[in-house]
Amino acid sequence: MVSFNQGESSDDAVFDYNSIGAIPHGGELVDLILVGDELDQLKKRSTHMPSLLLSKKQLCDIELLLNGGFSPLTTFMDQSTYDGVVENMKLSNGLIFPMPIVLDISQETLDIVQATESKDLALRDEEGNLIAVIRVESFYKADKIREAKLTMGSVDPYHPGVNLIFNTKEYYVSGKLEGAQLPVHYDYNDLRRTPKQVREMFREKGWKNVIAFQTRNPMHRAHRELTVRAAELNPGCNILIQPVVGMTKPGDIDYHTRVKCYKSIIKSYPDGLAALSVLPLAMRMGGPREAVWHAIIRKNFGCNHFIVGRDHAGPGEDKNGNLFYQPYEAQEMALESQSQLGLKILPFQMMVYVPAHDKYYPVDEVPAGLETANISGTKLRHLLRTGGEIPDWFTYTQIVKILRDSCPPRSKQGFTVFFTGFSGSGKSTIANALNEALLEDGSRSITLLDGDVVRTFLSSELGFSKDHRDLNIKRIGFVASEISKAGGIAICAPIAPYSEARKFARDLISNVGGFVEVHINTPIETCEKRDRKGLYAKVRAGQLKGFTGIDDPYENPENPELRIDTTDVSVKEAVALILNHLRKEGYIQ
Repeated sequence: MVSFNQGESSDDAVFDYNSIGAIPHGGELVDLILVGDELDQLKKRSTHMPSLLLSKKQLCDIELLLNGGFSPLTTFMDQSTYDGVVENMKLSNGLIFPMPIVLDISQETLDIVQATESKDLALRDEEGNLIAVIRVESFYKADKIREAKLTMGSVDPYHPGVNLIFNTKEYYVSGKLEGAQLPVHYDYNDLRRTPKQVREMFREKGWKNVIAFQTRNPMHRAHRELTVRAAELNPGCNILIQPVVGMTKPGDIDYHTRVKCYKSIIKSYPDGLAALSVLPLAMRMGGPREAVWHAIIRKNFGCNHFIVGRDHAGPGEDKNGNLFYQPYEAQEMALESQSQLGLKILPFQMMVYVPAHDKYYPVDEVPAGLETANISGTKLRHLLRTGGEIPDWFTYTQIVKILRDSCPPRSKQGFTVFFTGFSGSGKSTIANALNEALLEDGSRSITLLDGDVVRTFLSSELGFSKDHRDLNIKRIGFVASEISKAGGIAICAPIAPYSEARKFARDLISNVGGFVEVHINTPIETCEKRDRKGLYAKVRAGQLKGFTGIDDPYENPENPELRIDTTDVSVKEAVALILNHLRKEGYIQ
C-alpha cells in the first residue's frame, strides 16, 4: 500500500497504486521521497555534506527515479547493473531494462566525497534546492565507446545520445538514494503528474485500459487520427497523451510552444476519450532501445498499451545523410520485447492524407490508385520560416497560430552572423562593413561583438589557454543568443579556433534564432604578410606564445554556411556574398 506524499492532492484516502492501471515494472511502484521526521533529518544532515549541482539531464533522471517512473530502479545503476543493461538490456534480476541510468561526477567531486566519513553527497538544483542525498557506496569508470556502441548503435557524436554519453564526467556513482523533494517546476504544474497521480486520475475517470502516446513534436491532424484509430482498434481503451518536456533533440520546437499545441488539440478529441499529462524525461534519441524504455515508463504510469511509430525516438540522419536507425527498427524491437514488458505494443504506420476521401489512412492502407498528401517536419519548418500557407487538412487553425507566434518567418527572427578565422584574415573589417550594410538595409537592432572589444569588456580577466579561449567563445555565444532571442542581429568576429566551443555557440543560438557561420579562410601566410597589429612579428621574435595558427592549433570548421578567402576577395565583395546568403535564406529581404 502506498499513500500520497506531501504536495499531492488527496482526501487523505490511501490507495494501492499497484492495483490501478498496469502493474508497475517489477511489481512495485517505487517512491523515494522521505516525509516527516525522516525528511527533517535528511535536510539537517545535508547542510554538512558536499554538494553536486545537477545538470538538466540529471534532474530529469532523478525526478523519474524518485517518483517511480523508472521503477523498479531505486537508485542510479552500480557497475554490475550498468554492465547488464548495456550488454543485454537486463537488470540483475533478469527484468528487461534497456537504458543505463547513471549519475556522473568528476574526479574532483569524487575525491571530496571519499574524504568524508559518511560518503554522502547532496544533490541540488541550480538554485541550491536539496533534491536528494546519495550515499556513494560504489563508483566506476565507464567505457563510453562501448556504452555508445551498444545502447545507441553508434559512436558518432553527431547522434544526440552519443553526444550525451561522451559529455558525461569521468565517474559513475551508485548507492542509497533518499529523496527530499521532486525538482521544482514553475510551469504546467496542473499537467506535471507523477505516476501515482496519473494512476489516481485513471481511477477517478474509471479508465481500465489506457493507450499511451509519446511525442516530442507538436501534434497535428495525423497524430490525432492515429491515436483515435488506436482507440477504435482496441475497444474499451482511453488515450493518455504524454509528451516530453524534459530534454529532446537539439533544435526541436521548445516545449512551451508544444504544450500550447497539445492543450489546444486535446479539445478536438471526443469527450472523455483522452487526457493530457507531461513527462520530464531526458530523451537519448536512442531509437529501438528508447522505444522499449518509453514503454516501461508508460507502464509505470499505469498504461497497458503503447503506440510505437515508424521512427520512434529516432535522431534522423548523420552528417552524411545516412539514417542512424532504419524505419520500423524501433517497432521491431518493441514487439520482440512485448512479452517481457507486460503491456501491448501498438505499431503504427505513418498516417497520410487522401484528398479524394478527405481522410487520413495508414500509409499501407491507402486505397489503390488514390493520391496522398503529407507535410514533413522539414517542409513545415520551411513554411513557417517563409510564411507559406499551411493547409487546413494538415493541422488546426489554432495550432498554426501558436506555431506562427512562436516561429515567425526568418525575416522577423533574430539571427547571428558568426565569423571565425586567423588573426589578420579580415574578420573585423568585414564584420564592421556588414554592420553598416545591415543598418542601411533594415531596421532591426544590430550588435557587433568584435573579438578585441569582447576581450576588453566581457572577458578581460581571461587568458589564452584553451579553457579560457573556449569560455570566451561561450560568453560570446550566450550574449549573441540573447540578442537573437530578442529579435536583434548579432555580428560576432572572434578567432574562435576550437570546434567544440563554436558548436556550443551554434547550438545555443540556433535554439532561439538563426545562425550563420562565416569562415574567413584566408591562408596564414597572407595574414602574416598583412600583420596590421604587429602580432605575427612578436610571435616570430619570441615575444608571444600560444598564437593561433603558429604555435597553437586552429580547427577548421567542417560545414560553415560560407567560406571566404580575402586574398582575392575585397571587403565589398565579401559583404555582398554574406548579404546574398542572408537574403536567400530569408533572414533579410
